[in-house]
Amino acid sequence: MKLRKFYKDGPEISCIGIGGMSFADAYGPTDEAASHHILDRAMEAGVTHIDTSNVYGNGKSENAIGSYLADRGATAREFFHIATKAGITRDPDRPFDNSAGHLERELDGSLKRMGIECVDLFYVHRREVERPIEEVTETLAGLVRAGKIRAFGFSEIAPSSLRRAAEVHPVAAVQSEYSLSTRAPELGLLQACAELGTALVAFSPVGRGLLTDDPIPAERVPDLFFLSTMPRFLGETYSANLKISDGFRRLAAEMEIPAAGLAIAWLLSRGEHVIPIPGTRSVGHFDELLAGTTVSLSEGDLARIEAVLPVGWAHGDRYSDTQWRGPERFS
Repeated sequence: MKLRKFYKDGPEISCIGIGGMSFADAYGPTDEAASHHILDRAMEAGVTHIDTSNVYGNGKSENAIGSYLADRGATAREFFHIATKAGITRDPDRPFDNSAGHLERELDGSLKRMGIECVDLFYVHRREVERPIEEVTETLAGLVRAGKIRAFGFSEIAPSSLRRAAEVHPVAAVQSEYSLSTRAPELGLLQACAELGTALVAFSPVGRGLLTDDPIPAERVPDLFFLSTMPRFLGETYSANLKISDGFRRLAAEMEIPAAGLAIAWLLSRGEHVIPIPGTRSVGHFDELLAGTTVSLSEGDLARIEAVLPVGWAHGDRYSDTQWRGPERFS
Protein backbone atom coordinates (compact mmCIF):
# COMPACT_ATOMS: atom_id res chain seq x y z
CA MET A 1 0.00 0.00 0.00
CA LYS A 2 1.32 3.45 -0.94
CA LEU A 3 1.80 5.82 1.98
CA ARG A 4 1.27 9.56 2.23
CA LYS A 5 2.41 12.08 4.81
CA PHE A 6 -0.61 13.10 6.85
CA TYR A 7 -0.05 16.85 7.27
CA LYS A 8 3.34 18.49 7.35
CA ASP A 9 4.68 17.10 10.62
CA GLY A 10 2.36 14.14 10.95
CA PRO A 11 2.65 10.38 10.51
CA GLU A 12 2.63 8.45 7.26
CA ILE A 13 -0.70 6.76 6.61
CA SER A 14 -2.15 4.76 3.71
CA CYS A 15 -2.99 6.82 0.63
CA ILE A 16 -6.62 5.77 0.99
CA GLY A 17 -8.76 5.49 4.10
CA ILE A 18 -12.14 4.10 5.14
CA GLY A 19 -15.19 6.33 5.49
CA GLY A 20 -17.08 5.12 8.57
CA MET A 21 -20.48 6.48 7.54
CA SER A 22 -21.16 3.22 5.72
CA PHE A 23 -20.89 1.41 9.06
CA ALA A 24 -24.06 3.24 10.14
CA ASP A 25 -26.77 2.30 7.59
CA ALA A 26 -26.37 5.52 5.57
CA TYR A 27 -26.39 3.67 2.23
CA GLY A 28 -28.35 0.61 3.32
CA PRO A 29 -28.58 -1.69 6.35
CA THR A 30 -25.41 -3.19 7.75
CA ASP A 31 -24.18 -4.75 10.99
CA GLU A 32 -21.01 -5.05 13.03
CA ALA A 33 -19.99 -8.31 11.39
CA ALA A 34 -20.00 -6.69 7.94
CA SER A 35 -18.07 -3.69 9.25
CA HIS A 36 -15.53 -5.99 10.90
CA HIS A 37 -15.01 -7.79 7.59
CA ILE A 38 -14.14 -4.45 5.96
CA LEU A 39 -11.68 -3.66 8.76
CA ASP A 40 -10.09 -7.10 8.47
CA ARG A 41 -9.61 -6.54 4.74
CA ALA A 42 -8.20 -3.08 5.45
CA MET A 43 -5.56 -4.52 7.76
CA GLU A 44 -4.70 -7.16 5.20
CA ALA A 45 -4.36 -4.54 2.44
CA GLY A 46 -2.47 -2.00 4.57
CA VAL A 47 -5.23 0.61 4.77
CA THR A 48 -4.50 2.37 8.04
CA HIS A 49 -6.88 5.34 8.25
CA ILE A 50 -10.48 5.16 9.58
CA ASP A 51 -12.62 8.30 9.44
CA THR A 52 -15.86 8.34 11.42
CA SER A 53 -18.10 10.68 13.47
CA ASN A 54 -20.13 10.67 16.67
CA VAL A 55 -23.34 11.31 14.69
CA TYR A 56 -23.01 8.43 12.24
CA GLY A 57 -25.89 6.23 13.30
CA ASN A 58 -25.94 8.03 16.67
CA GLY A 59 -22.71 6.27 17.60
CA LYS A 60 -23.24 3.05 15.63
CA SER A 61 -20.14 3.54 13.50
CA GLU A 62 -17.92 4.27 16.51
CA ASN A 63 -19.39 1.29 18.37
CA ALA A 64 -18.51 -0.99 15.45
CA ILE A 65 -14.94 0.31 15.44
CA GLY A 66 -14.73 -0.05 19.22
CA SER A 67 -15.93 -3.65 19.22
CA TYR A 68 -13.43 -4.45 16.45
CA LEU A 69 -10.55 -2.97 18.43
CA ALA A 70 -11.69 -4.86 21.53
CA ASP A 71 -11.83 -8.13 19.59
CA ARG A 72 -8.50 -7.73 17.79
CA GLY A 73 -6.50 -6.20 20.66
CA ALA A 74 -3.58 -3.79 20.80
CA THR A 75 -2.26 -4.75 17.36
CA ALA A 76 -5.35 -3.30 15.67
CA ARG A 77 -5.24 -0.08 17.67
CA GLU A 78 -1.57 0.39 16.85
CA PHE A 79 -2.29 -0.30 13.17
CA PHE A 80 -5.14 2.16 12.64
CA HIS A 81 -4.96 5.93 12.48
CA ILE A 82 -8.42 6.89 13.78
CA ALA A 83 -10.33 10.12 13.15
CA THR A 84 -13.70 11.18 14.47
CA LYS A 85 -15.76 14.37 14.52
CA ALA A 86 -18.10 16.43 16.70
CA GLY A 87 -19.95 19.71 16.50
CA ILE A 88 -23.38 18.69 15.15
CA THR A 89 -26.15 18.65 17.77
CA ARG A 90 -29.71 17.29 17.95
CA ASP A 91 -31.08 20.71 18.93
CA PRO A 92 -33.02 22.23 15.98
CA ASP A 93 -32.54 25.70 17.49
CA ARG A 94 -28.77 25.24 17.70
CA PRO A 95 -27.72 22.64 15.14
CA PHE A 96 -23.98 23.31 15.57
CA ASP A 97 -22.05 23.79 18.79
CA ASN A 98 -18.30 24.43 18.79
CA SER A 99 -18.06 25.43 22.43
CA ALA A 100 -15.22 23.93 24.45
CA GLY A 101 -17.62 22.11 26.77
CA HIS A 102 -19.64 20.54 23.97
CA LEU A 103 -16.64 19.41 21.93
CA GLU A 104 -14.89 17.83 24.90
CA ARG A 105 -18.04 16.06 26.13
CA GLU A 106 -18.71 14.63 22.67
CA LEU A 107 -15.06 13.62 22.31
CA ASP A 108 -15.23 11.80 25.65
CA GLY A 109 -18.27 9.90 24.39
CA SER A 110 -16.44 8.92 21.21
CA LEU A 111 -13.40 7.72 23.13
CA LYS A 112 -15.64 5.61 25.36
CA ARG A 113 -17.52 4.05 22.42
CA MET A 114 -14.27 3.15 20.67
CA GLY A 115 -12.55 2.05 23.88
CA ILE A 116 -9.49 4.22 23.34
CA GLU A 117 -7.77 6.93 25.37
CA CYS A 118 -6.74 9.23 22.53
CA VAL A 119 -7.94 9.79 18.98
CA ASP A 120 -5.37 10.44 16.24
CA LEU A 121 -7.43 13.17 14.58
CA PHE A 122 -10.45 15.12 15.81
CA TYR A 123 -12.46 17.32 13.45
CA VAL A 124 -15.03 20.01 14.05
CA HIS A 125 -17.80 18.49 11.94
CA ARG A 126 -19.58 21.76 11.18
CA ARG A 127 -18.42 25.25 11.98
CA GLU A 128 -20.57 27.36 14.29
CA VAL A 129 -20.44 30.62 12.34
CA GLU A 130 -21.20 32.85 15.34
CA ARG A 131 -18.11 31.59 17.18
CA PRO A 132 -14.74 32.84 15.89
CA ILE A 133 -12.76 30.00 14.36
CA GLU A 134 -9.71 31.27 16.24
CA GLU A 135 -11.47 30.48 19.54
CA VAL A 136 -12.38 27.00 18.32
CA THR A 137 -8.81 26.39 17.22
CA GLU A 138 -7.58 27.32 20.70
CA THR A 139 -10.06 24.79 22.16
CA LEU A 140 -8.74 22.07 19.87
CA ALA A 141 -5.13 22.92 20.66
CA GLY A 142 -6.04 22.51 24.32
CA LEU A 143 -7.33 19.00 23.64
CA VAL A 144 -3.96 18.18 22.05
CA ARG A 145 -2.16 19.45 25.14
CA ALA A 146 -4.51 17.40 27.33
CA GLY A 147 -3.50 14.24 25.46
CA LYS A 148 -7.03 13.42 24.26
CA ILE A 149 -6.25 14.03 20.58
CA ARG A 150 -3.03 13.97 18.59
CA ALA A 151 -4.11 16.44 15.90
CA PHE A 152 -7.21 18.28 14.70
CA GLY A 153 -9.00 19.48 11.62
CA PHE A 154 -12.24 20.92 10.28
CA SER A 155 -14.90 19.58 7.94
CA GLU A 156 -16.31 21.57 5.02
CA ILE A 157 -14.72 24.95 5.72
CA ALA A 158 -13.62 27.61 3.26
CA PRO A 159 -9.98 28.32 2.43
CA SER A 160 -10.28 31.68 4.21
CA SER A 161 -11.40 29.93 7.41
CA LEU A 162 -8.52 27.46 7.14
CA ARG A 163 -6.05 30.32 6.86
CA ARG A 164 -7.52 32.04 9.92
CA ALA A 165 -7.30 28.83 11.97
CA ALA A 166 -3.75 28.14 10.79
CA GLU A 167 -2.65 31.52 12.13
CA VAL A 168 -3.45 30.15 15.62
CA HIS A 169 -2.21 26.56 15.30
CA PRO A 170 -1.28 24.20 12.43
CA VAL A 171 -4.40 22.45 11.10
CA ALA A 172 -3.76 18.79 10.29
CA ALA A 173 -6.65 18.17 7.92
CA VAL A 174 -9.68 19.59 6.20
CA GLN A 175 -12.36 17.16 5.16
CA SER A 176 -14.39 18.07 2.10
CA GLU A 177 -16.45 16.33 -0.55
CA TYR A 178 -14.19 15.94 -3.57
CA SER A 179 -14.57 13.72 -6.60
CA LEU A 180 -14.96 13.83 -10.35
CA SER A 181 -18.55 14.94 -9.72
CA THR A 182 -17.78 17.56 -7.04
CA ARG A 183 -14.74 19.67 -7.86
CA ALA A 184 -15.31 22.82 -5.80
CA PRO A 185 -12.18 22.18 -3.67
CA GLU A 186 -10.10 22.98 -6.76
CA LEU A 187 -11.22 26.62 -6.43
CA GLY A 188 -8.90 27.41 -3.56
CA LEU A 189 -9.16 24.70 -0.90
CA LEU A 190 -6.88 22.20 -2.64
CA GLN A 191 -4.27 24.91 -3.06
CA ALA A 192 -4.56 26.32 0.47
CA CYS A 193 -4.15 22.86 1.99
CA ALA A 194 -1.02 22.22 -0.08
CA GLU A 195 0.45 25.59 0.90
CA LEU A 196 -0.21 25.11 4.63
CA GLY A 197 0.84 21.45 4.85
CA THR A 198 -2.73 20.38 5.62
CA ALA A 199 -4.17 17.06 4.40
CA LEU A 200 -7.27 17.30 2.21
CA VAL A 201 -9.40 14.33 3.22
CA ALA A 202 -11.80 13.68 0.35
CA PHE A 203 -15.13 12.17 1.37
CA SER A 204 -17.61 10.67 -1.13
CA PRO A 205 -14.73 10.16 -3.60
CA VAL A 206 -16.84 7.97 -5.88
CA GLY A 207 -19.74 10.42 -5.97
CA ARG A 208 -21.90 8.53 -3.45
CA GLY A 209 -21.87 5.50 -5.73
CA LEU A 210 -22.40 7.38 -8.98
CA LEU A 211 -18.83 6.81 -10.17
CA THR A 212 -18.91 3.02 -9.82
CA ASP A 213 -19.76 0.11 -12.06
CA ASP A 214 -22.92 -0.49 -10.04
CA PRO A 215 -24.52 2.87 -9.16
CA ILE A 216 -27.48 2.92 -6.79
CA PRO A 217 -30.70 2.12 -8.72
CA ALA A 218 -33.12 5.03 -8.89
CA GLU A 219 -35.84 2.99 -7.20
CA ARG A 220 -33.66 2.52 -4.11
CA VAL A 221 -32.92 6.21 -3.57
CA PRO A 222 -36.20 7.04 -1.74
CA ASP A 223 -35.33 4.41 0.90
CA LEU A 224 -31.91 5.94 1.66
CA PHE A 225 -32.38 8.76 4.16
CA PHE A 226 -29.18 10.54 3.19
CA LEU A 227 -29.66 10.50 -0.60
CA SER A 228 -33.43 10.82 -0.73
CA THR A 229 -33.38 14.63 -0.56
CA MET A 230 -30.18 15.29 -2.51
CA PRO A 231 -31.07 17.04 -5.78
CA ARG A 232 -28.40 15.19 -7.74
CA PHE A 233 -30.10 11.84 -7.06
CA LEU A 234 -33.72 12.72 -7.74
CA GLY A 235 -35.91 11.95 -10.73
CA GLU A 236 -34.81 13.09 -14.17
CA THR A 237 -31.72 14.75 -12.72
CA TYR A 238 -30.40 11.40 -11.52
CA SER A 239 -31.28 9.80 -14.86
CA ALA A 240 -29.20 12.46 -16.61
CA ASN A 241 -26.26 11.87 -14.27
CA LEU A 242 -26.41 8.12 -14.80
CA LYS A 243 -26.43 8.60 -18.57
CA ILE A 244 -23.43 10.94 -18.56
CA SER A 245 -21.43 8.81 -16.13
CA ASP A 246 -21.98 5.75 -18.35
CA GLY A 247 -19.14 7.18 -20.45
CA PHE A 248 -16.85 6.99 -17.45
CA ARG A 249 -17.83 3.38 -16.84
CA ARG A 250 -17.05 2.54 -20.46
CA LEU A 251 -13.68 4.26 -20.20
CA ALA A 252 -12.83 2.34 -17.02
CA ALA A 253 -13.69 -0.91 -18.76
CA GLU A 254 -11.39 0.03 -21.64
CA MET A 255 -8.63 0.75 -19.14
CA GLU A 256 -9.34 -2.58 -17.42
CA ILE A 257 -9.94 -1.07 -13.98
CA PRO A 258 -13.16 -0.89 -11.93
CA ALA A 259 -14.86 2.48 -12.31
CA ALA A 260 -14.58 3.07 -8.55
CA GLY A 261 -10.86 2.35 -8.73
CA LEU A 262 -10.41 4.81 -11.59
CA ALA A 263 -12.23 7.50 -9.59
CA ILE A 264 -9.84 6.88 -6.68
CA ALA A 265 -6.78 6.93 -8.95
CA TRP A 266 -7.91 10.28 -10.37
CA LEU A 267 -8.19 11.76 -6.86
CA LEU A 268 -4.77 10.46 -5.88
CA SER A 269 -3.35 12.30 -8.89
CA ARG A 270 -4.63 15.64 -7.54
CA GLY A 271 -1.81 16.00 -5.04
CA GLU A 272 0.24 14.13 -2.47
CA HIS A 273 -1.81 15.77 0.30
CA VAL A 274 -5.13 14.30 -0.92
CA ILE A 275 -6.45 11.28 1.03
CA PRO A 276 -9.71 9.75 -0.31
CA ILE A 277 -11.93 8.03 2.28
CA PRO A 278 -14.49 5.90 0.42
CA GLY A 279 -17.06 3.98 2.41
CA THR A 280 -18.61 0.63 1.62
CA ARG A 281 -20.51 -2.24 3.22
CA SER A 282 -18.98 -4.84 0.88
CA VAL A 283 -15.51 -6.37 0.83
CA GLY A 284 -15.91 -6.90 -2.91
CA HIS A 285 -16.60 -3.20 -3.45
CA PHE A 286 -13.70 -2.35 -1.14
CA ASP A 287 -11.38 -4.32 -3.41
CA GLU A 288 -12.64 -2.31 -6.40
CA LEU A 289 -11.70 0.87 -4.55
CA LEU A 290 -8.29 -0.52 -3.62
CA ALA A 291 -7.56 -1.14 -7.30
CA GLY A 292 -7.18 2.61 -7.70
CA THR A 293 -4.17 2.68 -5.39
CA THR A 294 -2.16 0.54 -7.80
CA VAL A 295 -2.67 2.75 -10.86
CA SER A 296 -0.54 5.69 -12.00
CA LEU A 297 -2.44 7.79 -14.51
CA SER A 298 -0.61 9.38 -17.43
CA GLU A 299 -1.40 12.81 -18.81
CA GLY A 300 -3.20 11.04 -21.63
CA ASP A 301 -5.29 9.03 -19.16
CA LEU A 302 -6.25 12.21 -17.31
CA ALA A 303 -7.24 13.89 -20.58
CA ARG A 304 -9.49 10.96 -21.49
CA ILE A 305 -11.17 11.13 -18.08
CA GLU A 306 -11.65 14.88 -18.44
CA ALA A 307 -13.19 14.36 -21.87
CA VAL A 308 -15.95 12.08 -20.55
CA LEU A 309 -16.50 13.95 -17.27
CA PRO A 310 -15.56 17.60 -17.82
CA VAL A 311 -15.68 20.08 -14.95
CA GLY A 312 -19.31 20.87 -14.13
CA TRP A 313 -20.82 17.83 -15.83
CA ALA A 314 -23.05 16.79 -12.94
CA HIS A 315 -26.69 17.86 -12.95
CA GLY A 316 -28.19 19.18 -9.72
CA ASP A 317 -26.74 20.58 -6.51
CA ARG A 318 -24.82 18.22 -4.21
CA TYR A 319 -26.93 19.25 -1.18
CA SER A 320 -30.50 20.34 -0.56
CA ASP A 321 -31.16 23.74 1.05
CA THR A 322 -31.44 22.06 4.46
CA GLN A 323 -28.24 20.05 3.98
CA TRP A 324 -26.39 23.22 3.02
CA ARG A 325 -26.75 24.49 6.58
CA GLY A 326 -23.24 24.29 7.99
CA PRO A 327 -20.87 23.72 5.03
CA GLU A 328 -19.10 26.91 3.98
CA ARG A 329 -19.61 27.95 0.37
CA PHE A 330 -16.54 29.71 -0.98
CA SER A 331 -16.96 29.67 -4.76
